[in-house]
Formats: sequence, C-alpha cells, structure tokens
Amino acid sequence: MASSFALLDWIVILGYLAVLVVGGWAFTPRHTETARDYFLAGGTVPAWLAAVSVLSATQSAATFLGGPDFGYNGDFTYLGTNLGGLLGAIFVARVLIPRFYAARVTTVYELLVQRYGTRATRWAGAMFLLGRVLAGGARLYLAAIAVAMVMTSTVSAEGILVAAAVLVAASFLFTFVGGLRSVLWIDLVQFTVFLASAIAVLAFLRLSIPATNVDILHGLEHAPGGVDKLRLFDLSFDPSRPFSLPAIVTGVALLYVASSGLDQDVTQRLLACRDARTGARSLYASVFATVPVVTIFIAIGLLLHVFYDRPELMGGATAAAGQAFGGEKISIFMHYILTQLPPGLRGLVTAGIMAAAVATTNSALNAMSSVLIQDFYRPWRERHGGSEEHHYVQAGRAGMGVIGIAMLGVAVLSFYWQHYARIGLLEFALQVMVFAYAGLLGVFFAAVLTRRGSAGSVVASLIMGFVTITLLQPVVAQAIGLPAPLLHLAFPFQLCIGTGIAFLVAAAPRGACATA
Repeated sequence: MASSFALLDWIVILGYLAVLVVGGWAFTPRHTETARDYFLAGGTVPAWLAAVSVLSATQSAATFLGGPDFGYNGDFTYLGTNLGGLLGAIFVARVLIPRFYAARVTTVYELLVQRYGTRATRWAGAMFLLGRVLAGGARLYLAAIAVAMVMTSTVSAEGILVAAAVLVAASFLFTFVGGLRSVLWIDLVQFTVFLASAIAVLAFLRLSIPATNVDILHGLEHAPGGVDKLRLFDLSFDPSRPFSLPAIVTGVALLYVASSGLDQDVTQRLLACRDARTGARSLYASVFATVPVVTIFIAIGLLLHVFYDRPELMGGATAAAGQAFGGEKISIFMHYILTQLPPGLRGLVTAGIMAAAVATTNSALNAMSSVLIQDFYRPWRERHGGSEEHHYVQAGRAGMGVIGIAMLGVAVLSFYWQHYARIGLLEFALQVMVFAYAGLLGVFFAAVLTRRGSAGSVVASLIMGFVTITLLQPVVAQAIGLPAPLLHLAFPFQLCIGTGIAFLVAAAPRGACATA
C-alpha cells in the first residue's frame, strides 16, 4: 500500500498549519482577565458562531472516518439519528438552557448547587470529567489512526501515542492564551477545512465513477442481497441495532440531551451567547446544519461501495478494496485516501482529519478545564483566602495540561479497547460517551422535573448509572449471567436502562436540602 506523501501533500499540510498559526494569533484576545472571559468568552458570542463551533466540536474524526465507513457497510440510517438530535435539542432549548441562564452559571453543574449543594455539584462535575476524558480520548484515538499512518507508517500503540501527542499539543497551543474565544474562531477555520476536504473527496470520487447519477442511485437502491443502501430509517425492533427508529427516538434522543445540555464541552458554547434565546437558536441551527454535513460523509461511503464493489457501475472493473494497514484493520475511507487520492488532495484530506481532531480536542480541553477550576479548584481556593481573578485564568491553563495528558492515556487505551470490542468507529465513539451520561441524565431529570432527591442520592445515582452501563457491556453481561435479551443491547438501549435506574436512585428521597 502506497502511503508516502508527495511534496505537494506536505505543502498543503504546512499551509494548513500556517493558517492555524495566523488565525490563532489574529483571533486571540490580547487580555483575558476574568474566568468568565476565559471560559465563556464574556457572554458575547453570536448565535451563528456558537452554532458553527458546536458543529465543529461534535463532528469529530469519528464522523470523518466513521461516516464513510458506515455508508460503505450500511445505508443512510445514521443520518436518521438527527431526528433524535432534534428531539433532544427541543428539550435542552426549552427546559435546560433557560434555567442555566437564569442561574448565571459558568458550568452546567453549578445548577445542582441550588438543589442539592456543592457536594452534588462536585460529583456531577467529576462524572463529566471522567466521561469526557474517556470520550475525548476515544475521538483523539480515531484521528490519531490517520495521523499515525502518515507520520510513522504504523497503526501501533506507539504510533497512536506519538500522533495523539502532536494533536493534543496543537490543541493546547491554540487554546492556551485566549480560552473559549480563541477556540470559537479557530473552530470556524477548522470546520471550513474539515468540510472543504470532504466536499473535494466527494467530487473526486464521483468523477471516478463512469455511471450516471440515475444508474448510481438505482444501483444503491438495489444493492446485492436485496439491500437498499438509500434507506433512511431502520424500522426494526432489534435491540442490538444502534440506529433503528426505536433506538433513535429513545436512547439517541437521550444522548443528544446529554451531549448538548449536560456536557460542558458543548453547553459551554451555548452559555457563551448573549441570552438564553440566542443560545437556543444556535443549538437548533447546529442540529439542522448537521444533516448536510453527515450526508456528505455517508455519501462518500456509498460511492466507495460503488467504486470497490460494483463492477457493473464501474465499467466492468473495480479497484481492490483493502481494510488493513501494517497488519491492523483500518476504515475503507482511510484505505482510499492512502491508495487512490492524488497528491495535494491527499494532503488536504489529512488536514481535514487533523482539523476535526484539533477542533474536538481544544474544545474538550477548555470545557474540562472550566469544570476542574470553577467547580473544584475555585471553591477550595476561596475557602483558603481566595485569589485575584487572573489567578484562575492561569489555573485554567494549567488544568488543560493535566487533562491533555489524561486524554493521551485514554487514546492509547482505546487502541486496545476498540480492537477487543470489534465494533465500528462511529458506534465505538458513541458507546464510550454513555458511561458518564447515564448518571448525569438521571440526576438532572430528578433536579429539573421533580422536587425529590438529596446530595447523597445524587452521588449514588451517578455511581449507579456508570455501574449499570458497565454491567451491560456484552463481555461483562455474559460473565455475570444476565438474561439473553441484555447480552447484546445497542448503546441507545443501554443508555435508556442506565438513565432510568439512575433517575429512580436520584429521586428516591422525598425532599432535597442544599448543603455545602
């Protein structure tokens, strides 16, 4: 497999890095004095910029590599998950965002102080940190796969570590000085590169297929084995299928509530707007904008299916499809990038993958640092005499370094985790997120929808949510002898069960009294 980059590829990547450096310098505020400025950009972010930043943060390397892989092996049903996204966005926009703005919080977990006290807030923040380190490290791993093949020509754990370290270092540098304000504007640049590279590949791939659009659509609708690869909704009730319609309107909708309303990584952008209405508009805009973006990546996968597997549409001959590199399994899209793209375009696509990774990682660093400082360090420091506001800005920068190291460790762990689990890239990235989300959903549903619960029940709920998801993992479920229907539950249904149990635990006490 030819994987060495041509001079033009390196010129494109160096050009991308130069744009980042210039953009980082231009968009970074020269003075960031308060923690609110650093973590929420002073609350002056317009709706369109927040929407682009949310889109950039959520459409990570998992979409860039996993979307085409899903389209190649499946159909459009992953695109249908945006119905769940819209349901989740409606709840977040109408219920959660107004409460966050009314309470003037910097992190979403501060809201729990009013109901259950600071102990509950710290535990919720800790669960977010644990879950986001896992999810951020998993996404970092997916991007590092591609970068490792370029840098080291291997997909080994060592190569993943080196590539992930480069991506974390780049993310850290672009977030260090200006905080969220820098992240937002750099996200705009990253998203432009991310989307442009995908559109370029889609166009090049389409031009490589001699069939007409009508023939391609007919061929996709009548794929071998009677498969309709243009199917949008899977109407089956198979609990092992993660993107069926029942899974979308239940577990996937819950996933979107958690990711956009309870995950500081995304919610931080919504809280940086002028008011709750502006934050809600940016959330809706990001959900609707996700549809064409995801469509592009799945369409790439569908055309890869034609390019590699449909000789009748390719004029009688197809290229040899391979999904291995150095003895390791890789996505079909990565195989195509390394073997079929011409110099220049291959460099642009690699820059797109790096843009997806850096955009996701720098937002995660800033979000996790805000929780670490605002929910843990600041209260501790103020109990011991307090400090000037600028001290917390410096502490936030130090916190990003600690979190970056933790994400590196998870990226390497994910290398072994995904190999053992043997699931697709998209499902793997989403599966990792539900471990922390189950408990957070249960706690916030109890806090927002009832008047029940206590600090102790919040702690127990967060733990039970995490434990429930762990027990539902196939290897664990089989080992402890759970009933057959629970052995191969897809992650949306795992999230439903985990959230339900966590909610019952959180709401068990009759009343709540906020205590420090």
